[in-house]
Amino acid sequence: MFQRRLLTDSDIERLADSALTILEKVGIICQNTDMLRALDEWGAIVDYEGEVARFPRKRVEEFAAVIREERAGKLENGLDWSLGFAQDDPRKGKASKPDDGFAVFQAPPRPTLGTQVAQFCYDDATGERNPGTREDLITLIRLGDTLHPEEGSGHSLIIREAPPLIEPLEAALTLAEYSRKPGPGFAWDVRQVDCLIEMGDILGIPDWFTMGAVCFAHPLRFDRDVAARVVRMAKMGHAVGLTGMQISGASTPVTVAGFVAVASAEFVAAWIAARALNPTVPLGGSVWAATIDMRNAETSFSAPDAMLRSFATNELLTRWTGHSVAIGGGEYSAAKVPGLYAALEKAYKAMMIAAFTGEHPGIGQGMVDSGKTISPVQMILDTEYTIALESLGQPVEVTPEMIGMDEILSVGFGITSNHLFTEHTLHHYRDSFWLPQVVNRSGYAGFEDEKAILEKARKRVADLIATYEKPRVDPDKLAKMRQVVDRARKELLA
Repeated sequence: MFQRRLLTDSDIERLADSALTILEKVGIICQNTDMLRALDEWGAIVDYEGEVARFPRKRVEEFAAVIREERAGKLENGLDWSLGFAQDDPRKGKASKPDDGFAVFQAPPRPTLGTQVAQFCYDDATGERNPGTREDLITLIRLGDTLHPEEGSGHSLIIREAPPLIEPLEAALTLAEYSRKPGPGFAWDVRQVDCLIEMGDILGIPDWFTMGAVCFAHPLRFDRDVAARVVRMAKMGHAVGLTGMQISGASTPVTVAGFVAVASAEFVAAWIAARALNPTVPLGGSVWAATIDMRNAETSFSAPDAMLRSFATNELLTRWTGHSVAIGGGEYSAAKVPGLYAALEKAYKAMMIAAFTGEHPGIGQGMVDSGKTISPVQMILDTEYTIALESLGQPVEVTPEMIGMDEILSVGFGITSNHLFTEHTLHHYRDSFWLPQVVNRSGYAGFEDEKAILEKARKRVADLIATYEKPRVDPDKLAKMRQVVDRARKELLA
């Protein structure tokens, strides 16, 4: 049985005390006057000139007690019985809790080409990693709209030929033209939000934007762009929490305890800032810990020692403040190229998370190289292994037809026949077995076997894209959206 707790009560006290000391003596850099003023009013010691806020120990202890009681009340009322994940995290599977108290496993949702915002696109035909282009994004939209038409497509790839301040708007315009269910652009700068909202209004989609992850410049630094996003999110009432991507040995101490102390201080600081701006804003967040390979200085968000840091950080926050953070899903594999290794590394990471939290997150959404690169072929493989998990979530239907007693009695000892040749097997094998379209479930048979699987995946991508039909979008709407982009280009790049 897995050890569901890593920390003793005395460990919790020491680590919480360490986080309190960090917040009191170091504090955070915050390059946003509105946030500094809110923190000042909350009770932080603010140096406006140095853009530093420090948090008195007593005030942080009081804050932790308040949000701990807040979460306890929600749990008592049955609003949230899972402490392993933030409730709105899209990477987790949706578990249910029957009346007998036992959780029922449900596989995570199938991967989608949504808001991955990868920097590079992997050319699965040549094996080259190239900066993302508009044509690459269009290809991914065509794949997404045919692979998962009910979900549509999103801002999966950064259009590198567009200026960064305009890129989300160009991506949104491309999505509006090519996807039947276009997802919003990822607004990394608050100045992009109103433009995206205006474009969405033209398209008939309200609040058509996402501000996505809130990431410190670790350690303990709210830079200008991220701080402005937090202020906007908090004032709009959006859930606020840190997407922690701390690197042990670089942005935190190399030890597990040192990592947990610094990372937890960052999460609590982000929560305090959010509540200082809006006392009723929901709190969230996720942790994607990384460790360094000391032989080459490369980082991994999927190594077991990295996952240990995520689990310990989540445990401290849950037991200290009552608020858990989502533990990053199977994505962000360290594998550099698409293939079975990347898919299985993601699956292994997701299974580690399931073992320590009780819920299974998503395996991945087509990315390699720690989330920097997206591959259509990897998307197919990740989908295949996610579908495999659905076998674990199947209800065991116990009926006379499913038992097949007539067949059992007919086969008997299996001397003259076996169940492979029965009508019962013929009728039920499709809904009883995992039947992958690409992966060879007979077991790994060497490099040549994997090459054949990758070729099948490439063909699957080509076949899906070949069925794509471009939606009919009102050209007047696209023209008006283009006017918004052009106006933003003049204003934001002036």
